Amino acid sequence: MGLKRAWETVKADFNAVFERDPAARSKLEVLLCYPGFHAILFHRVSHWLWNRRFHLLARFLSHVARFLTGIEIHPGARIGKGFFIDHGMGVVIGETAEIAENVTLYHQVTLGGVSLKKEKRHPTLKERVVVGAGAKILGPFVVGENSKIGANSVVVREVPPNSTVVGVPGRVAKKESITVHGVDLDHHLLPDPVLTVIKAISEEVAELRKELEELKRDGGGKRLEGIEKRLSRLERLKRMEEEVEAFLEDT
Repeated sequence: MGLKRAWETVKADFNAVFERDPAARSKLEVLLCYPGFHAILFHRVSHWLWNRRFHLLARFLSHVARFLTGIEIHPGARIGKGFFIDHGMGVVIGETAEIAENVTLYHQVTLGGVSLKKEKRHPTLKERVVVGAGAKILGPFVVGENSKIGANSVVVREVPPNSTVVGVPGRVAKKESITVHGVDLDHHLLPDPVLTVIKAISEEVAELRKELEELKRDGGGKRLEGIEKRLSRLERLKRMEEEVEAFLEDT
C-alpha cells in the first residue's frame, strides 16, 4: 500500500508539470530537464529517510538535490501530491513547512522561519495556493486555500482562503467568496490598493471643486448648506489621506 501511495504521489507531481507549464512538450523532456520535478523526487526519498531517523543521510541527499537543482527543501518538510515548482532556482523550504496538495511555487520563493526554538517555525500552505516569483512567506501561520501571493511580496501574517496578497509587508488586496476549482495561475492579475484609494480621493476632490463652483454662482441661501457639505467632505477626504499615509508608512 505504501508503494502504491508513493507511486500515485510521484505520478501526480509529474502530471502537475503538464497541467501548469505550457512549455512542457514531452514526458522525456520533463524527466530530463525539469529541476522542479527532480527536486521533489529527491525530497520524497529524503523525507522517507528523515521519518525513519536516518537524519544525516536525509540531509546529505537534500544537499545533493540542492547542488543539482538550485532548490533547497529540508527533508523534514511535509509536501502533498501535485506539487509544482516552476523554474525553481533559489527556492527554499524550511524544516517545519507544510504544503497541501496542488500547490505551485515560482523561482526564488522562500518558506522561512522566524524563531530559534525547536517548534513549528515555517508556514503552512493549503490546497491550490500559488506563490509568485521572489515572494517570502515567513512564520508559522496558514495561507488559506486558493490564495495567490504576488511576486516579491513579504508575507508575515495569516492569509484567509481565496485571497490575493501583495506588497511589503504583504496585505490582502482582494478576497473572493467563491471556491476555485483547479489551480488559478493568473498570479499576474493583482489589484493595487494604493491606486484604489488615490482614485477615490481624486473623485472626491473633483466633486468638491464642482460644489465650490456652484457655491460661487449661488452666493445666497444655499451658501451655508453648501459650506457644511463641503466641510463634511473635507473631513472624509482627510481621513482617506491619513489611511493612505499609514499604508505607505507600513509598506
